[in-house]
Amino acid sequence: MFASLHTATLATRRVQSGGSAARLLTFVRDALAAHRQRQTLARLDDRTLADIGLTRADVAQELDRPFWDLPTIGNARWAA
Repeated sequence: MFASLHTATLATRRVQSGGSAARLLTFVRDALAAHRQRQTLARLDDRTLADIGLTRADVAQELDRPFWDLPTIGNARWAA
């Protein structure tokens, strides 16, 4: 009985600590993707921006956000 409880405790700790690391890696991956998308947005010309309903001011505002400031849409993963 002791061995199975001990093993279960170790497995639980491993999942909990792995979960935090996995969430951190996912967050970093998503933050870097958002940064790349913002850089791509900055390279669009005015006509393309108008086609998607954005202005240069909108783009400037988006570019001012820090890379870790991820957009929240609906029930997004990073919504508070």
